Amino acid sequence: MDLLSRVRQFVRRHDLVRPGARVLAAVSGGSDSVALAHVLRELDAAGDLRLTGLIHFNHQLRPSAGDDERFVAALAASLDLPFVVDRDDVAARARRERRSIEDAARAARYEFFERARLQTASDLVALGHTRDDQAETVLLRMVRGAGPRGLAGMYPQKGCIVRPLLGCRRHELREWLAERPASFVEDESNQDAAIPRNRVRAELLPLLETRFNPSVVDTLADEADVARDAWQWMEAAAEALRAACARPPDVNPADEVAQRAFDRAGLLAAPPALARVVLWRAMIELAGARPVGFEHVSAALSVLSADGPPAVDAPGQRAQRIGASLVLTGRRPGAVGRPLPRPANLFRIPLSIPGEVLVPLTGYVVSVEVPAPGAALDERAWLGSGPVAAVRGDVVRGSLAVRNRRPGDRFQPVGFDGQKKLQDFFVDRKVARASRDRVPLVVNEADRIVWVAGYGIDGAFRVTDPAQVVLILKLRQV
Repeated sequence: MDLLSRVRQFVRRHDLVRPGARVLAAVSGGSDSVALAHVLRELDAAGDLRLTGLIHFNHQLRPSAGDDERFVAALAASLDLPFVVDRDDVAARARRERRSIEDAARAARYEFFERARLQTASDLVALGHTRDDQAETVLLRMVRGAGPRGLAGMYPQKGCIVRPLLGCRRHELREWLAERPASFVEDESNQDAAIPRNRVRAELLPLLETRFNPSVVDTLADEADVARDAWQWMEAAAEALRAACARPPDVNPADEVAQRAFDRAGLLAAPPALARVVLWRAMIELAGARPVGFEHVSAALSVLSADGPPAVDAPGQRAQRIGASLVLTGRRPGAVGRPLPRPANLFRIPLSIPGEVLVPLTGYVVSVEVPAPGAALDERAWLGSGPVAAVRGDVVRGSLAVRNRRPGDRFQPVGFDGQKKLQDFFVDRKVARASRDRVPLVVNEADRIVWVAGYGIDGAFRVTDPAQVVLILKLRQV
């Protein structure tokens, strides 16, 4: 079956585009999105849909971003299609809203998609995601921690967004374009190993393909389909359980904070996976902008049982066992509750030189770079007692990694004669007990601590001569 027929079959199977629907193609200029534009153009000619134009969002993050915009404009002209473009300083938005560049870029892009759809009176916006993108998404979520909801990956349709190429491989689209022929642009940021998705694409997937399963991309994409079906069933079953177990709150506080109450016996009798979904949804409703994680829901579940704790604190709320009910009570705006004790959640992540990593469960990014000759540094960088640390690259010798603390960890603070227990170092620096497991540690390939991020470097890695090879380590919050 040729590629166009397979796309048509995928569209019909998932009911993505009804005949006559008005569709915009979101085109970045890369091979996948260019293939999307040509595929939709041919489906338009066959009467399957109405292609109303190409749209492009310029994130202004790369020097070549303007060239990509001009390329897509020329593509639209060659296809005799309207072209809608918008641009924004995404990096400035990320700083202003205190969010990661990736998150800010996604928000800006999808806001533009909806504006363009309304502006052109279109029904849908089509994106060029492929099975390769799906596999990468599943792997990223797997290593960061995800259940059926996360492992479901990208949906063929979500609202007015459709992904008609989600059944195609990236190499198939490039081969199809070569037959036309049709040109596309290469995004140089795809080579940046500091971006987690690029590392999955360039390092992890090829390793899995060559060492474990040559069909791993298709396997992961199929697993996403299975997880999506499972999650949709769980959502429906959890909604029925919620309706059956919901109770009026047993208490009525005078300050009228929000509450959710559930029949304990009903939740205890239900499959644990469904009870977890019910509580997770209710806790998210009360948490506001605070994240509710696996450990918070597990703690709330423990309150259900008579031999469990009578109450636990979680983000934005308190879970209590009151009579036959489990009651979730939200906090007043601005109130400060007691944090839920967190498990160790051990992690160790390779750190490329240069490169950066998002540190799990901390909200921090740790990066390493080679400074330009003569670069000026804050005085604290030579001690590593702030967000920047200068260390000797010749002593590091090899690769770096970022991890959290382990029992028995020791290092030699600058100016200290001999090694010191990391636990004692934290006590001396008055680091709160609840925060110690979340302090990133940069270690060398022998697992020796190079930098206790934000607090100090090991004296063995201290720069003592400007002629020495220097690496710059940085800690920032996202």
